[in-house]
Amino acid sequence: MSGAAAPAVEARGLTRRYGSKVALDGVDLAVPPGVVFGFLGPNGAGKSTLVRILLGLLPPDEGEARLFGRPAGRPEAREGVGFLPERFAYPGWMSGRELLEHHARLLGLPPARAREQAALALRRVGLEEAAGRRIRGYSKGMQQRLGLAVSLLGEPRLLVWDEPTSALDPLGRLLVRDLILEERRRGATVFLNSHLLGEVERVSDHVAVIDRGRLLRQGALADLLQRRLRVVVEAEPLEPPLLEALGRAGSLLAREGGRVELAVPDREALPVLARAVAEAGARLYRLEPRGETLEEFFVQALEEGRP
Repeated sequence: MSGAAAPAVEARGLTRRYGSKVALDGVDLAVPPGVVFGFLGPNGAGKSTLVRILLGLLPPDEGEARLFGRPAGRPEAREGVGFLPERFAYPGWMSGRELLEHHARLLGLPPARAREQAALALRRVGLEEAAGRRIRGYSKGMQQRLGLAVSLLGEPRLLVWDEPTSALDPLGRLLVRDLILEERRRGATVFLNSHLLGEVERVSDHVAVIDRGRLLRQGALADLLQRRLRVVVEAEPLEPPLLEALGRAGSLLAREGGRVELAVPDREALPVLARAVAEAGARLYRLEPRGETLEEFFVQALEEGRP
Protein backbone atom coordinates (compact mmCIF):
# COMPACT_ATOMS: atom_id res chain seq x y z
CA MET A 1 0.00 0.00 0.00
CA SER A 2 1.38 3.33 -1.00
CA GLY A 3 2.17 5.62 1.90
CA ALA A 4 1.45 2.96 4.55
CA ALA A 5 3.92 2.74 7.44
CA ALA A 6 6.01 -0.41 7.47
CA PRO A 7 5.33 -2.80 10.34
CA ALA A 8 7.65 -2.35 13.30
CA VAL A 9 8.26 -6.11 13.22
CA GLU A 10 7.50 -8.39 10.30
CA ALA A 11 8.17 -12.08 9.64
CA ARG A 12 7.31 -13.98 6.49
CA GLY A 13 7.55 -17.75 6.34
CA LEU A 14 10.14 -17.73 9.11
CA THR A 15 11.53 -21.21 9.68
CA ARG A 16 14.35 -22.38 11.91
CA ARG A 17 15.47 -25.91 12.72
CA TYR A 18 17.87 -27.32 15.30
CA GLY A 19 18.76 -30.67 13.80
CA SER A 20 15.50 -32.61 13.55
CA LYS A 21 13.61 -30.20 15.81
CA VAL A 22 11.60 -27.43 14.15
CA ALA A 23 11.77 -24.35 16.39
CA LEU A 24 9.87 -22.08 13.96
CA ASP A 25 7.53 -23.45 11.32
CA GLY A 26 6.68 -20.89 8.63
CA VAL A 27 5.81 -18.03 10.99
CA ASP A 28 4.05 -14.99 9.49
CA LEU A 29 3.88 -12.07 11.89
CA ALA A 30 3.15 -8.36 11.64
CA VAL A 31 3.43 -5.87 14.52
CA PRO A 32 2.11 -2.35 13.81
CA PRO A 33 4.31 0.55 14.89
CA GLY A 34 3.53 2.29 18.15
CA VAL A 35 1.78 -0.60 19.91
CA VAL A 36 2.50 -2.87 22.85
CA PHE A 37 2.71 -6.39 21.47
CA GLY A 38 2.45 -9.44 23.72
CA PHE A 39 4.20 -12.49 22.29
CA LEU A 40 2.88 -15.51 24.17
CA GLY A 41 3.68 -19.18 24.28
CA PRO A 42 4.70 -21.99 26.63
CA ASN A 43 8.32 -22.85 27.29
CA GLY A 44 10.00 -24.14 24.15
CA ALA A 45 7.38 -22.65 21.84
CA GLY A 46 9.89 -20.75 19.71
CA LYS A 47 9.63 -17.26 21.23
CA SER A 48 13.33 -16.83 22.01
CA THR A 49 14.35 -18.21 18.61
CA LEU A 50 12.20 -15.64 16.84
CA VAL A 51 13.61 -12.81 18.98
CA ARG A 52 17.18 -13.89 18.19
CA ILE A 53 16.38 -13.85 14.47
CA LEU A 54 14.78 -10.40 14.73
CA LEU A 55 17.92 -9.05 16.40
CA GLY A 56 20.27 -10.65 13.89
CA LEU A 57 21.72 -13.04 16.46
CA LEU A 58 20.54 -16.12 14.56
CA PRO A 59 19.92 -16.65 10.84
CA PRO A 60 16.66 -18.27 9.68
CA ASP A 61 16.72 -21.42 7.57
CA GLU A 62 13.86 -20.09 5.47
CA GLY A 63 11.82 -16.91 5.23
CA GLU A 64 12.72 -13.37 6.20
CA ALA A 65 12.30 -10.90 9.05
CA ARG A 66 12.23 -7.11 8.91
CA LEU A 67 12.28 -4.27 11.42
CA PHE A 68 10.57 -1.12 10.15
CA GLY A 69 10.96 -2.46 6.61
CA ARG A 70 14.69 -3.19 6.91
CA PRO A 71 16.06 -6.74 6.78
CA ALA A 72 16.71 -8.03 10.30
CA GLY A 73 20.37 -8.56 11.06
CA ARG A 74 21.65 -5.56 9.18
CA PRO A 75 23.18 -2.77 11.30
CA GLU A 76 20.67 -0.23 10.03
CA ALA A 77 17.81 -2.48 11.16
CA ARG A 78 19.22 -2.72 14.68
CA GLU A 79 19.47 1.06 15.01
CA GLY A 80 16.83 2.31 17.38
CA VAL A 81 16.27 -1.08 19.05
CA GLY A 82 16.52 -1.50 22.82
CA PHE A 83 16.86 -5.10 24.00
CA LEU A 84 16.37 -6.65 27.42
CA PRO A 85 17.30 -10.35 27.29
CA GLU A 86 15.88 -12.83 29.77
CA ARG A 87 19.37 -13.62 31.05
CA PHE A 88 22.20 -11.13 31.17
CA ALA A 89 25.21 -10.24 33.33
CA TYR A 90 27.13 -7.00 33.68
CA PRO A 91 30.67 -6.48 35.06
CA GLY A 92 30.36 -6.47 38.84
CA TRP A 93 33.23 -4.02 39.28
CA MET A 94 31.41 -1.24 37.42
CA SER A 95 28.89 1.06 39.04
CA GLY A 96 25.41 1.39 37.62
CA ARG A 97 26.23 4.90 36.42
CA GLU A 98 29.46 3.77 34.72
CA LEU A 99 27.65 0.97 32.94
CA LEU A 100 24.91 3.23 31.65
CA GLU A 101 27.34 5.90 30.49
CA HIS A 102 29.48 3.25 28.76
CA HIS A 103 26.47 1.88 26.87
CA ALA A 104 25.34 5.38 25.97
CA ARG A 105 28.77 6.08 24.45
CA LEU A 106 28.52 2.81 22.50
CA LEU A 107 25.41 4.30 20.93
CA GLY A 108 27.58 7.14 19.65
CA LEU A 109 26.36 9.78 22.07
CA PRO A 110 28.82 12.54 23.01
CA PRO A 111 30.03 12.45 26.66
CA ALA A 112 27.67 15.13 27.98
CA ARG A 113 24.67 13.54 26.26
CA ALA A 114 25.74 10.09 27.48
CA ARG A 115 25.81 11.31 31.09
CA GLU A 116 22.41 12.92 30.65
CA GLN A 117 20.86 9.79 29.13
CA ALA A 118 22.38 7.55 31.83
CA ALA A 119 21.05 9.75 34.63
CA LEU A 120 17.58 9.83 33.07
CA ALA A 121 17.46 6.05 32.57
CA LEU A 122 18.60 5.38 36.14
CA ARG A 123 15.94 7.76 37.45
CA ARG A 124 13.21 6.13 35.35
CA VAL A 125 13.93 2.69 36.81
CA GLY A 126 14.34 3.93 40.38
CA LEU A 127 18.10 3.39 40.70
CA GLU A 128 19.33 6.96 41.04
CA GLU A 129 20.29 6.43 44.71
CA ALA A 130 22.24 3.27 43.83
CA ALA A 131 23.92 4.78 40.74
CA GLY A 132 27.37 4.95 42.36
CA ARG A 133 27.31 1.46 43.87
CA ARG A 134 29.14 -1.49 42.32
CA ILE A 135 26.88 -3.81 40.38
CA ARG A 136 28.14 -6.81 42.34
CA GLY A 137 26.25 -5.39 45.31
CA TYR A 138 22.96 -5.10 43.44
CA SER A 139 20.11 -7.47 44.26
CA LYS A 140 18.52 -9.51 41.46
CA GLY A 141 15.68 -7.03 41.26
CA MET A 142 18.08 -4.10 41.03
CA GLN A 143 20.02 -5.84 38.27
CA GLN A 144 16.76 -6.37 36.38
CA ARG A 145 16.02 -2.66 36.69
CA LEU A 146 19.53 -1.94 35.43
CA GLY A 147 18.90 -4.07 32.35
CA LEU A 148 15.70 -2.12 31.70
CA ALA A 149 17.67 1.12 32.00
CA VAL A 150 20.24 -0.05 29.43
CA SER A 151 17.47 -0.88 26.96
CA LEU A 152 15.94 2.59 27.32
CA LEU A 153 19.10 4.48 26.32
CA GLY A 154 18.91 6.45 23.10
CA GLU A 155 15.08 6.63 23.00
CA PRO A 156 14.67 3.48 20.87
CA ARG A 157 11.85 3.13 18.38
CA LEU A 158 11.49 -0.56 19.25
CA LEU A 159 11.89 -2.16 22.67
CA VAL A 160 12.24 -5.93 22.78
CA TRP A 161 11.77 -7.06 26.38
CA ASP A 162 12.09 -10.74 27.30
CA GLU A 163 10.48 -11.43 30.70
CA PRO A 164 10.96 -7.82 31.90
CA THR A 165 9.39 -8.46 35.33
CA SER A 166 11.70 -11.36 36.18
CA ALA A 167 12.97 -11.11 39.80
CA LEU A 168 10.88 -7.98 40.42
CA ASP A 169 8.57 -7.50 43.40
CA PRO A 170 5.04 -6.06 42.99
CA LEU A 171 6.36 -2.48 43.03
CA GLY A 172 8.91 -3.41 40.37
CA ARG A 173 6.20 -4.95 38.19
CA LEU A 174 4.17 -1.75 38.55
CA LEU A 175 7.26 0.19 37.46
CA VAL A 176 7.57 -1.96 34.33
CA ARG A 177 3.90 -1.42 33.54
CA ASP A 178 4.34 2.35 33.84
CA LEU A 179 7.46 2.27 31.64
CA ILE A 180 5.62 0.31 28.96
CA LEU A 181 2.75 2.79 28.88
CA GLU A 182 5.15 5.75 28.85
CA GLU A 183 7.03 4.29 25.90
CA ARG A 184 3.81 3.68 24.00
CA ARG A 185 2.77 7.30 24.58
CA ARG A 186 6.15 8.34 23.23
CA GLY A 187 5.37 6.40 20.04
CA ALA A 188 7.72 3.47 20.60
CA THR A 189 6.78 -0.13 19.85
CA VAL A 190 7.15 -2.58 22.74
CA PHE A 191 7.62 -6.25 21.85
CA LEU A 192 6.93 -8.09 25.08
CA ASN A 193 7.69 -11.71 26.00
CA SER A 194 6.17 -12.64 29.34
CA HIS A 195 4.57 -15.55 31.15
CA LEU A 196 2.58 -13.16 33.38
CA LEU A 197 -0.58 -13.07 31.27
CA GLY A 198 -2.36 -10.72 33.65
CA GLU A 199 0.38 -8.13 33.19
CA VAL A 200 0.37 -8.62 29.41
CA GLU A 201 -3.40 -8.16 29.30
CA ARG A 202 -3.17 -4.87 31.20
CA VAL A 203 -0.79 -3.20 28.74
CA SER A 204 -0.96 -4.93 25.34
CA ASP A 205 -2.74 -3.66 22.24
CA HIS A 206 -1.92 -6.70 20.10
CA VAL A 207 -0.96 -10.26 20.97
CA ALA A 208 0.12 -13.44 19.24
CA VAL A 209 0.19 -17.02 20.51
CA ILE A 210 2.88 -19.42 19.35
CA ASP A 211 3.19 -23.12 20.19
CA ARG A 212 5.64 -25.74 18.90
CA GLY A 213 6.97 -23.25 16.38
CA ARG A 214 3.58 -22.51 14.79
CA LEU A 215 1.77 -19.21 15.16
CA LEU A 216 -1.76 -20.03 16.32
CA ARG A 217 -3.43 -16.64 16.73
CA GLN A 218 -2.56 -12.97 16.32
CA GLY A 219 -4.45 -9.71 16.25
CA ALA A 220 -5.74 -6.79 18.28
CA LEU A 221 -6.31 -7.90 21.86
CA ALA A 222 -9.75 -6.31 22.10
CA ASP A 223 -10.90 -8.16 18.98
CA LEU A 224 -9.49 -11.51 20.07
CA LEU A 225 -11.09 -11.36 23.51
CA GLN A 226 -14.52 -10.51 22.05
CA ARG A 227 -14.78 -13.94 20.44
CA ARG A 228 -16.79 -15.13 23.45
CA LEU A 229 -18.81 -13.27 26.03
CA ARG A 230 -19.92 -14.97 29.21
CA VAL A 231 -22.94 -13.82 31.19
CA VAL A 232 -23.90 -14.66 34.75
CA VAL A 233 -27.67 -14.66 35.32
CA GLU A 234 -29.13 -14.95 38.81
CA ALA A 235 -32.90 -15.26 38.95
CA GLU A 236 -35.65 -16.90 41.04
CA PRO A 237 -37.36 -19.19 40.47
CA LEU A 238 -34.99 -20.73 37.94
CA GLU A 239 -37.32 -23.37 36.54
CA PRO A 240 -36.97 -25.53 33.36
CA PRO A 241 -39.02 -23.21 31.07
CA LEU A 242 -36.76 -20.27 31.98
CA LEU A 243 -33.63 -22.39 31.54
CA GLU A 244 -34.84 -23.36 28.07
CA ALA A 245 -35.48 -19.70 27.18
CA LEU A 246 -32.04 -18.69 28.41
CA GLY A 247 -30.50 -21.56 26.47
CA ARG A 248 -32.01 -20.23 23.25
CA ALA A 249 -30.04 -16.99 23.71
CA GLY A 250 -26.75 -18.67 24.61
CA SER A 251 -25.01 -21.88 25.59
CA LEU A 252 -25.31 -23.01 29.18
CA LEU A 253 -21.87 -23.38 30.78
CA ALA A 254 -22.70 -23.94 34.44
CA ARG A 255 -25.55 -23.86 36.96
CA GLU A 256 -25.48 -23.50 40.72
CA GLY A 257 -28.79 -22.99 42.51
CA GLY A 258 -30.47 -19.90 41.11
CA ARG A 259 -27.36 -18.87 39.18
CA VAL A 260 -26.39 -19.84 35.63
CA GLU A 261 -23.46 -18.92 33.40
CA LEU A 262 -23.94 -18.76 29.65
CA ALA A 263 -21.74 -18.15 26.61
CA VAL A 264 -23.40 -15.67 24.24
CA PRO A 265 -22.31 -14.29 20.84
CA ASP A 266 -22.25 -10.60 21.83
CA ARG A 267 -23.77 -7.92 24.06
CA GLU A 268 -26.98 -7.90 22.02
CA ALA A 269 -27.93 -11.05 23.93
CA LEU A 270 -28.17 -9.15 27.24
CA PRO A 271 -31.63 -7.55 26.72
CA VAL A 272 -32.85 -10.89 25.33
CA LEU A 273 -31.82 -12.64 28.56
CA ALA A 274 -33.45 -9.95 30.70
CA ARG A 275 -36.67 -10.20 28.70
CA ALA A 276 -36.70 -13.99 29.05
CA VAL A 277 -36.53 -13.68 32.84
CA ALA A 278 -39.33 -11.09 32.90
CA GLU A 279 -41.59 -13.13 30.59
CA ALA A 280 -41.10 -16.18 32.80
CA GLY A 281 -42.37 -14.19 35.79
CA ALA A 282 -39.07 -14.63 37.65
CA ARG A 283 -37.15 -12.03 39.65
CA LEU A 284 -33.83 -10.92 38.15
CA TYR A 285 -31.13 -10.32 40.76
CA ARG A 286 -28.03 -10.30 38.59
CA LEU A 287 -27.13 -9.94 34.91
CA GLU A 288 -23.35 -9.65 34.64
CA PRO A 289 -21.39 -9.85 31.35
CA ARG A 290 -17.84 -11.12 31.63
CA GLY A 291 -15.36 -10.87 28.78
CA GLU A 292 -12.93 -13.67 28.09
CA THR A 293 -9.60 -13.20 29.88
CA LEU A 294 -6.27 -13.44 28.10
CA GLU A 295 -5.43 -16.53 30.15
CA GLU A 296 -8.63 -18.25 28.98
CA PHE A 297 -7.96 -17.21 25.39
CA PHE A 298 -4.36 -18.46 25.63
CA VAL A 299 -5.34 -21.88 26.99
CA GLN A 300 -8.09 -22.25 24.40
CA ALA A 301 -5.70 -21.33 21.57
CA LEU A 302 -3.25 -23.99 22.72
CA GLU A 303 -5.97 -26.63 23.05
CA GLU A 304 -7.42 -25.90 19.62
CA GLY A 305 -3.96 -25.77 18.01
CA ARG A 306 -2.76 -29.12 19.29
CA PRO A 307 -3.75 -32.45 17.69
